[in-house]
Amino acid sequence: MEQIHLKYGTSTVDFTVEGAKSIAYLHENPMRVIDDIKAEFHHCITGGVIGTKPLNQLIAKEDDVTIIISDMTRFWMRQDILCQLLVEYLHDTLNIPFEQIAVVIALGTHRMNSEEDKRKLAGAYVYDHVSVTDHDCDSPDLVCVGTTSFGTKVSVNPLAVGRKVISIGGTVHHIMAGYGGGRKSIVPGIASRETIRMNHQMALDPEQPKSDSRIGSGKILVNPIHQDMCEAADLVHVTFGINIVVDSASRHSGLFCGDFDKAWKESCRYVQQSYGLPIDYEADVVIVSCGGFPKDLNFYQSTKSLFNGAKAVKKGGTLILETQQSSDITYRVYDYDRLSEGRPRQLHVQQSIDVIEAPFVQREDEKPVLVEETDSGKKYHLITCSYYTADKVDMAGEWEEDFGDRFANVSILEGQGTVDGAAVKKGCH
Repeated sequence: MEQIHLKYGTSTVDFTVEGAKSIAYLHENPMRVIDDIKAEFHHCITGGVIGTKPLNQLIAKEDDVTIIISDMTRFWMRQDILCQLLVEYLHDTLNIPFEQIAVVIALGTHRMNSEEDKRKLAGAYVYDHVSVTDHDCDSPDLVCVGTTSFGTKVSVNPLAVGRKVISIGGTVHHIMAGYGGGRKSIVPGIASRETIRMNHQMALDPEQPKSDSRIGSGKILVNPIHQDMCEAADLVHVTFGINIVVDSASRHSGLFCGDFDKAWKESCRYVQQSYGLPIDYEADVVIVSCGGFPKDLNFYQSTKSLFNGAKAVKKGGTLILETQQSSDITYRVYDYDRLSEGRPRQLHVQQSIDVIEAPFVQREDEKPVLVEETDSGKKYHLITCSYYTADKVDMAGEWEEDFGDRFANVSILEGQGTVDGAAVKKGCH
């Protein structure tokens, strides 16, 4: 019997495992912890700069400066600390007036922030002294800066054009782009919805209904999403990059500053060295924790842990994902009497009614397409988008489906039966 403690939102989940022959834990390799982040920051923008000149030789007091930071889904890197150090340096050392400094939160297509969120993301000092705005991927004033060799038309936030741009990002493994941070601050960070769509659709195999085998965690050499992002970022001409690496406790471990691409690649090497762990065997059962807030803010962010955990479980094994999903990106029409800061959580009944079609009317181009028929049943293709493919199978016997190396979520809509010998019924997933 062993007691397990896993992070869950801002709290923990505790449970006991009994009867297991063995239990193994996967943690990152030993990582340094930066004791004096201010001293480290000043070293990294001066004598420790990577691949370019020190920051004070790249920016003058008459320059307009835009600082790009990430949104709440990346707050685990505590960018607010670095953002304050940077703004203080620009103002106090380089004599750049606060009025010439702007902070843009790289939302991509994520939800807009409240003023409280902006203050948290940029830090109170920065929020009180300079302009802090959300990027809007649907804004009519986005500026087209060119087209990549992949055919992606690149439109970006106007504050990234004609100004000195400094990017602050966190580097981690990423399920599509290979690694997060760096060029992702531009695409998807401050790009148009169309630019993001054109880039992200490269996650799909051009010939088969599955993910492209060239994408995935740690893959950048022939990764089309990564390559397209790099070309798009080159069109913006970022002046300086600040790349943060943290340990699993969100303590600053590495700071890589300098040339936008070269410094980011050095941070990727450190991430791989720290988090790229070999395993001796695939387990029967894998329990995955996202690491708490904000890594389990919503299910999309949680899937990053899910896909990593899937690499450690044997075929036919069991994968358990522990995630809170506290985000308000969906409307809440029912709750389980849970409290938020001592008060019942808000319901969104009217908003839900506003977006529900009742009765539902099937559009002609959305009707299911029959793709396979056997004596046991029929398989219909429902939809394919940048993120997933959905199919439906109506069966009256045995049906065999090979998902290969793809992640699949199977939901039982009606009836009952077995899947790989396990009993299932309506409502099971």
